[in-house]
Amino acid sequence: MPDALRIAVIDSGVHPDHPHIDAARLLPGFAIAKDGADMGEDCLDRLGHGTAVTAAIQHRTADALCLPIRVFQDALSTTARALVTAIDRAVAARVDIINLSLGTVNPGHADAFSAAADRALGAGILIVAARDKDGMPCYPGSLHQVLGVGLDWDCPPGEYRLRDGLAFASGHPRPIPGVPQRRNLFGVSFAVANMTGSIARAGRVDPADWVQLAGTSG
Repeated sequence: MPDALRIAVIDSGVHPDHPHIDAARLLPGFAIAKDGADMGEDCLDRLGHGTAVTAAIQHRTADALCLPIRVFQDALSTTARALVTAIDRAVAARVDIINLSLGTVNPGHADAFSAAADRALGAGILIVAARDKDGMPCYPGSLHQVLGVGLDWDCPPGEYRLRDGLAFASGHPRPIPGVPQRRNLFGVSFAVANMTGSIARAGRVDPADWVQLAGTSG
């Protein structure tokens, strides 16, 4: 699939044998340590979050290729340095979209993320990220160079909404048969993934158009 859209999923990696994952649409991934060091090609998900995020994206688009970049190792926490390195590695891999179902509320990292977002946008790559956490701006999702996504629980999972210059999507992941929705994973992580999948399903779009159409304010 030489023309397939490529999506970097910066998260806890992916488990290729999960029934919701199409392993044929996974690109060879890699892991980044908290200090930004390259940890090699071990992108196996040991936490489940990245697998669920990737499954949500794949569920929305039939042919996009996902590049797993593992920054969460033993817990759902990492550093700004690791995230900036992961963004730059995704840019070097020439992906089309970077999915960041995560973020930090620490404004001290805003400048580093802004510079990384500039590099991505300059390369024609759209970053889709969580815009806020409990009303507090997240970085990089609240930056003007990034498509920040907020929660809309009333939005159908396969759709998104643009309202007041902001993007919203459902916070529910791909459903698991036999598991009540309230017991499944949920939250802004999956609003981001659902938005990424919807954009990918629409085909190649100039990232500047998305940022201008539903730009966030940092």
